[in-house]
Amino acid sequence: MERKCKNVPFLALMQTSKAIQERIKEEMINNKLSITEFSVLEVLYHKGKQTIQQIGHCILFSSGSMTYVIDKLEQKGLLKRNDCPNDRRVIHVTLTDKGNELMKEIMPKHHEFVNNMFQSINSDEAKTLVQLLEKVKNKV
Repeated sequence: MERKCKNVPFLALMQTSKAIQERIKEEMINNKLSITEFSVLEVLYHKGKQTIQQIGHCILFSSGSMTYVIDKLEQKGLLKRNDCPNDRRVIHVTLTDKGNELMKEIMPKHHEFVNNMFQSINSDEAKTLVQLLEKVKNKV
């Protein structure tokens, strides 16, 4: 008895997502970063100072896993932790100068890579794709 998923949109979405993740992974290997490490740096680069919980919420990771990733990035000198002066329970995370420099180098290439991936669809198709994905997301 074969139990194969027959939901073609779901399969296409999962296969596309996996292919994109694999390509990003290849790109980040050149920078000696995992996808998760890059995601943390990207949040800090775009949003500035964040708590570990805020970062985890942005990239959909648990705070326990985030601590491990942040430890690794701190060891690489790419970010630093700062105690919150108003609340000892809160730790803020920021990019170091080295982290900022790395992201200034990576982000233009990353944006070009992402734009290139989606250049085969026009703006109307892109709008429809976003609407359809939002519709599915809102059902979850």
